[in-house]
Amino acid sequence: MVFSSLLFLILFLPGVLILYYLSPRRIKNLMLFLASLVFYAWGEPIYIALMLFSTLADYLFGLLLDKKGMSGRSRKTVLIASVIVNLGVLGFFKYADFLIANVNAVLGTAIPPTDLPLPIGISFYTFQSMSYIIDVYRRDSKAQRHWIDFATFVSLFPQLVAGPIVRYNTIAEQLKDRRVDARMFAEGVRRFCIGLAKKVLLANNIGLLWNEVSAADSLSGLPVLTAWLGIIAFAFQIYYDFSGYSDMAIGLGLMFGFRFNENFNKPYTAVSMTDFWRRWHISLGTWFREYVYIPLGGNRKGMTKQLRNILIVWLLTGIWHGASWNFLLWGLYFGVILIAEKLFLLRLLARLPRSIRHLYAVLLILIGWVLFAFENIGDVAAYISAMFGGNGIWFDRHSLYLLYTNAILLLLLVLGSLEWRNLIRSAQARLNGGIQNRTVADDITGNDGTLKAGSGKSASVVLPLLGFGWHAVLLLMSVAYLVDATFNPFLYFRF
Repeated sequence: MVFSSLLFLILFLPGVLILYYLSPRRIKNLMLFLASLVFYAWGEPIYIALMLFSTLADYLFGLLLDKKGMSGRSRKTVLIASVIVNLGVLGFFKYADFLIANVNAVLGTAIPPTDLPLPIGISFYTFQSMSYIIDVYRRDSKAQRHWIDFATFVSLFPQLVAGPIVRYNTIAEQLKDRRVDARMFAEGVRRFCIGLAKKVLLANNIGLLWNEVSAADSLSGLPVLTAWLGIIAFAFQIYYDFSGYSDMAIGLGLMFGFRFNENFNKPYTAVSMTDFWRRWHISLGTWFREYVYIPLGGNRKGMTKQLRNILIVWLLTGIWHGASWNFLLWGLYFGVILIAEKLFLLRLLARLPRSIRHLYAVLLILIGWVLFAFENIGDVAAYISAMFGGNGIWFDRHSLYLLYTNAILLLLLVLGSLEWRNLIRSAQARLNGGIQNRTVADDITGNDGTLKAGSGKSASVVLPLLGFGWHAVLLLMSVAYLVDATFNPFLYFRF
């Protein structure tokens, strides 16, 4: 089951909300846990046992780590055992066939593949569970002694299959005690509607353009304009799809009293790769920083080891996304660029106008998405060749047709990816001769865009009503689209 389905929107979510709010406080976590099992079982009933095994194992490991009188050596042994179990399960289901295929190719053997389908969301819930064990080992969190509460954390359906990756210590207190008022619930609905519209109305529609371009018989024969339109379409599809799912997850969390951290921050406004990866899939970057980069020594042991640590993190980040060589190369690609920026490139970029730095970032991001999109390395090379005029054809009639029919959608996608608050502030500062004044939006909203208390009777009444109407329109448009939709892909089957 996915958020952008009529089954979820019309039956599952309303039913769970009703049962949740009718349930006594003491069993609300049990209610969410059971609902999450139903949500997961709808698509993969067999793999519920796998998720429950991982959950039970880490629950018991956590209790052992919290046991009084354990020596440091014993605690480290428990930690290592947990990591082996978690990565062993993840590695077997996600990477076994990849390793078998490569062993067969190198050694000429004929080891049969497992051909097991990848459990949806296994990378997300495995990393969440590991964060709990590591935090308990570090004594950053206390062990959870109620299995249902811990199982709710691991299996919580709003972020189970597509993130964001929620660290245990972020919501540990919320698992014990949380409150939802009308304002918080309304904010959750608002955020969910925005995310649903991003996924259904924007990502799905621009995804059709990418599907058409990427399905060409000869990728190397694509005109330059077609190739660029295609990869720009993919870049917007994966952004609006992934950030849309994150918005929906954050909104659902608010409806049930949980506050998840943000996962995207206008990444396509970045002016370097360092800036981009502070804005894209923030929860994954935070996980690797906290549990891989810093334990390896971070930047505390000299430049050579810092660069080594960056490279290790990015090779792992690449292979986390999928079991194929293109993802490893994708991680290596960004790792090398980030190392170059660390050594000298950021200093050079700082001397350039922001527009040039932004163009630099966008160009490297789009080339990176080519690596991400095609598992066949030959297809990667052919597509990049087409982007840079490898066949000498700049455009044809079909290229112009694709541009013409998608121009308005592309414009909307670009506008939606901009930081409008900063743009408004900058424009107003220029209009006022450089004097920094607060905008009207700042006067009535906080930094997160929510309405401030005491901002005026008319604003406090009119703006929420306008917002409610707009988000209701987005919801109705999304549902109407889904009623007749034939294209509604789920991009996270690899994770």
